[in-house]
Amino acid sequence: MSETTQPRQEVADSMELVLVLTTEAGPSEAETLAQALLEQGLVACVSILPIVSFYRWHGQTTRSEEVQLLLKTHPRCLEALHQTVMDLHSYDTPEWITLRGLAHGSYGDWCLDQLMGTISKEGGSPLTPSTRSESEDPAG
Repeated sequence: MSETTQPRQEVADSMELVLVLTTEAGPSEAETLAQALLEQGLVACVSILPIVSFYRWHGQTTRSEEVQLLLKTHPRCLEALHQTVMDLHSYDTPEWITLRGLAHGSYGDWCLDQLMGTISKEGGSPLTPSTRSESEDPAG
């Protein structure tokens, strides 16, 4: 029996996605930043999680209750997203960590639908919007 060269279905039905991690001082700052990024079409979704961070700052070990933002975007939106986060962030030194991955199936389609306007402004090859039903909630 020979191996097939066909990609597995879930890999074939995926889109490139970037997950950006940043933190804010509290829920209200996180929500303000999330709303601005959504309104500008730079992210498809923002998840907000309460966290406790331990780090060294100015030579001292620090403990802070913060809010982690998980920003989901397309690689073509990344430069504009970075600039906007740096401009709007409440911290002088905001966390900015990017993780590249794939979003599969209808969630990937939904992310792409949310970012279509921004992606087309950034140039590059055209992307096709999905045929996903508008009644489906992607749930973050």
